[in-house]
Amino acid sequence: MTQRRYANDIPDQSGRTAVVTGANSGIGLITARELARHGARVLLACRDERRGKEAAARIRGAVPDADVEFAGLDLADLSSVREFAAAYTPDRLDLLINNAGVMALPYRRTADGFETQFGVNHLGHFALTGLLLPKLLATPGARVVSVSSGLHALSNIDMGDLNSERNYRRWIAYGRSKTANLLFVHELARRTAAIGSGLVAAAAHPGYASTNLQTAGVRMENRRAAERVIEFGNRIIAQPAAAGALPTLYAATAPGVRPDSFTGPRVLGWRGEPAPSWRAGWTLNDVASERLWVASEQLTGVTFAGLGGLGV
Repeated sequence: MTQRRYANDIPDQSGRTAVVTGANSGIGLITARELARHGARVLLACRDERRGKEAAARIRGAVPDADVEFAGLDLADLSSVREFAAAYTPDRLDLLINNAGVMALPYRRTADGFETQFGVNHLGHFALTGLLLPKLLATPGARVVSVSSGLHALSNIDMGDLNSERNYRRWIAYGRSKTANLLFVHELARRTAAIGSGLVAAAAHPGYASTNLQTAGVRMENRRAAERVIEFGNRIIAQPAAAGALPTLYAATAPGVRPDSFTGPRVLGWRGEPAPSWRAGWTLNDVASERLWVASEQLTGVTFAGLGGLGV
């Protein structure tokens, strides 16, 4: 299976509804565009209204009959997450793509006081999934795909310092947030299986793909030399965003995707066609995933209706 072949062979998505977070650029934009190209109705859940509406227009320009719409969502503000979920009116939700994220930022806090990478990459998506869970459970064949990273291998989570208050190192904090994504998928898969639900919770990562994610942190600090080095790497070494989106699209649409699977590029987890990806053993730890789940419910105030604890 080549990258180009899978992009062309995405199954028909007609009649399906998808929410893609961070769909205004990069991998999220490509994911939303290809789902729309294959017939899905796609909600572009983005923080910036202007960029979100521009992305919808770009998709319609590439796919004239695309059924896409912008909807405001700021994952760094739990009140915005609640407003988005309350305003979601369709009676079904087939695909929730938890794609949006931030990488290696200087220390910042979200509107609710959480370290930004943990707050956006994990807690915002945790809350969003929980609030939309009734629609997901009511939709046969629904999937939740969380975009993690091979850089989850940088660090396990620290349950005693989820907000990295004692010792903030931006790349370690990023790795912990991506580990949290995988632990969330693991626990969601366990809990849905325990109630006999057909919901598939899966994870994906893009490898090294050229997007604006890598430069956001250094741009915030006006570190122009570092920004130029990263941009050079994106041009010379990274694969294009269209290739980086393929593992997400595979996890979202390919037949037979298993719950708690982790899809990434085949070649060293860096580039190539979608394939099962290596993941650190700590992301499959039942005790850790249960503890993080309980802590996340307490921090966000969002409980997953119908999914109880497993008592591990």
